Amino acid sequence: MKFSEKWLREWVNPDVDTATLVAQLTLAGLEVDAIEPVAGEFKGVVVGQVVSVEPHPDADKLRCCKVDVAADELLSIVCGASNVREGLKIPVAVVGSVLPGNFKIKKAKLRGVESFGMLCGASEIGLVDNVKGLMELADDAPVGKDFREYLDLDDVSIDVDLTPNRSDCLGIAGIAREVGVLTGCDLTQWPEETITENSTKTLAINVEAPADCPRYIGRVIENVNVKAETPLWMQEKLRRSGVRSLGPVVDVTNYVMLELGQPMHAFDLDKLSGGITVRAAKQGEKLSLLDGQEVTVLENTLVIADNTAPLALAGIMGGEASSVADDTKNLFLEAAHFNPLVIAGRARAYGLHTDSSHRFERGVDPELPRVAIERATVLLLDIVGGEAGPITEQVSEVDLPKAESITLRADRIKRVLGIAIEPVQVVDQLTRLGLTVLAAENNSWQVTVPSFRFDITIEVDLIEELGRLYGYDKLPETRPQGTVLTADISEHTLATHRLQSLLVDRGYQEAITYSFVDPNVQQHLALEGEQAIALANPISADLSVMRTSLWPGLIQAMVYNLNRQHERVRLFEVGRSFKGTQDDVIQHRQIAGALCGSRYAEQWSEKQRPVDFFDAKADVEALLDLGNQGNIRFVAEQHPALHPGQSARIYKEEQAIGWIGALHPKLNKPLDLNVRVYVFELALAPVLDAVSYTHLTLPTIYSV
Repeated sequence: MKFSEKWLREWVNPDVDTATLVAQLTLAGLEVDAIEPVAGEFKGVVVGQVVSVEPHPDADKLRCCKVDVAADELLSIVCGASNVREGLKIPVAVVGSVLPGNFKIKKAKLRGVESFGMLCGASEIGLVDNVKGLMELADDAPVGKDFREYLDLDDVSIDVDLTPNRSDCLGIAGIAREVGVLTGCDLTQWPEETITENSTKTLAINVEAPADCPRYIGRVIENVNVKAETPLWMQEKLRRSGVRSLGPVVDVTNYVMLELGQPMHAFDLDKLSGGITVRAAKQGEKLSLLDGQEVTVLENTLVIADNTAPLALAGIMGGEASSVADDTKNLFLEAAHFNPLVIAGRARAYGLHTDSSHRFERGVDPELPRVAIERATVLLLDIVGGEAGPITEQVSEVDLPKAESITLRADRIKRVLGIAIEPVQVVDQLTRLGLTVLAAENNSWQVTVPSFRFDITIEVDLIEELGRLYGYDKLPETRPQGTVLTADISEHTLATHRLQSLLVDRGYQEAITYSFVDPNVQQHLALEGEQAIALANPISADLSVMRTSLWPGLIQAMVYNLNRQHERVRLFEVGRSFKGTQDDVIQHRQIAGALCGSRYAEQWSEKQRPVDFFDAKADVEALLDLGNQGNIRFVAEQHPALHPGQSARIYKEEQAIGWIGALHPKLNKPLDLNVRVYVFELALAPVLDAVSYTHLTLPTIYSV
């Protein structure tokens, strides 16, 4: 959200400088990304008026102008701008002025004619870039007034990076509310504007998707003059907020969006066929958007349509066919509330990201459309004239967001934040945020959340607001307090980290791999008849099923390392495997390992040899020896993924708990392996279930 500091101070004007204001916003969670001056550095530029224009005697494209700057005499200035004309008021850089880039204005002679200054365009004084022609000022601009003072250019644009939950601050009104709370300053009371409805003209509205669009408001404004000029003050506020002026009607809707946070749209009434319908798109419908591209509307998209075709992508962008043009005489002004879930992601599906979609997908106050349409009507009548008709509204009360009522306890505030906040301060801050606070029993309050705060739903959300306003930097550093619940620690259970430490001591590295695996790799390594659970919405084709074993991830990690010249690789993982169906998933914790390469790390004292089955078996026996005594058996059995002559199933007493062996040579090519790889896998629970050592005779310790 980018805005002018001067515009913000029209709403709330605390007695703090810019740096302090920015720091307070950032500490309150509204992080300020940038602060930029609204104009370049210049001085000596004044408001002037062209009194006369004559052709240059020696240059066809130059004009000799007499300019009034409220000095003792008119200035003679040579100008080449195409829009220079008698009576025009413009910024004038007189001799001695300094323009951006330290460009000093001196008396000059252009093709033999003396020039005592320069008529300026917006780009020459650092307001905008690459705009040709002179900057035309309003007819009531005071001649001779310092131009910087006239446009109030001692201002900065503040760019706030809002988190997605703070959609209420996507307007000057929301930012002002935050500043008012942070500084204890009251907001400016804006006068209630009344609109005289001089027309009875209405347009029928039909909402076929009330759950997606619970409120839709429209108003007809007849006999407007769209060729009127947008007031300079409005153009400047838009420019300082990063929005380009596009004509009075669009400028007003953009202005209201920036001021209140409510996106709006204006249709050319005479281009509409019948009434307005808010509905889901139909298969194959096409729409030419305002940016010039034609899109085929997706069926899950909400559209604003007339009786023949879609007019706009709801909450995203309007269509070109119904847009306001130079010949527009009558307007239909709309404002609506859309369910954020209906708008979220739709703009990206069309490769778009608009100011409107940015707000609607985060949530806009459902009570704001009527306020916004009244505000826009006042501005339009003042700028383009016309006669306003009555407001037409369709609303589905059952589908509008309901106000939350939350109990806030004083002792809960202290327990969560570590501080006690005075009750008066609690009520004052929450009230300034727009919440309704009523005293309740047992030192608590009943708080009703306003419609514009979608992010406050439970008690801790209110406490977070109090902590944010108190200042995260001021919260004391306290140790958490609570009751420690102890449990009997059985000597019959080993800790998982003991197994992990043992394998690390034996040269293994722990790996953590995805629970989603490639179905082809899974099939190669699975038991016969074992089916993996397919994901309904996979990240990618090679991560589309749940693993039934830890081997697929370990083998792929091993291949990755082998391809990077690691010849000796030993990996293990403790994780879960998944079996069953999507509706009934059965999870098992397992510990598995994979090893290849030489038996020892490279050294001079031992002759190198590749690892074999018995090296892997020794590692597994070391794991099992931690808590088992003589009740483990290795039985030669065949596994589809293991070499028939080098595979065994592991039993604990009569229970099968795992497998060990060499990968079958037929898997080398499909798994992209060129070395002999040994693997093992054990169910974790039986391994951790140790025998008691209480009956063992401990060694005698002699003291000397």
